Amino acid sequence: MSLQNQTVICLLHDEFEDLELWYPVYRTREAGATVLFAGPEKGKKHIGKYGVPAIADLSFDEVNSDEISGLLVPGGWAPDQLRRYPKVLQLVQEMNEQNKPIGQICHAGWVLISAKILQDRKVTSTPGIRDDMENAGAIWFDEAVVVDGNLISARRPPDLPPYAHAFVQALEQRMV
Repeated sequence: MSLQNQTVICLLHDEFEDLELWYPVYRTREAGATVLFAGPEKGKKHIGKYGVPAIADLSFDEVNSDEISGLLVPGGWAPDQLRRYPKVLQLVQEMNEQNKPIGQICHAGWVLISAKILQDRKVTSTPGIRDDMENAGAIWFDEAVVVDGNLISARRPPDLPPYAHAFVQALEQRMV
């Protein structure tokens, strides 16, 4: 199924994990969706941990949850910055309330923790933040991908193929 006419936002900040940002973005674009980057400032370039740049198409303030189909939160060190923006937390909360797909991998769970949406939700993440996830009320699994309703989570880069596949499937299921 094609994801034409579907728009996904990928959150952006410095020190994102390059593969965890670009792999799901490309896979979602290959499925037909438009994927835009949202950062603190429209047009600002952000550099990944390994030097790959990405430029914000929109500022956080320009994103309207009613106008997008899904949200991707990359890992790396960016999530520690992303969770400090009230608009990012509001967006995550709204997407969750609207039951729209939210993809998070590795350290991206920090953003969901700060948005306070993990109580009694099944998730995975990098094992390094397992305690954080569980302390936020999540039920943590050491699996490549965990899907719990609209939340799609993965541990780390080797899990990218099944993670991106599960995220695209979640978007397709909303179209049915």
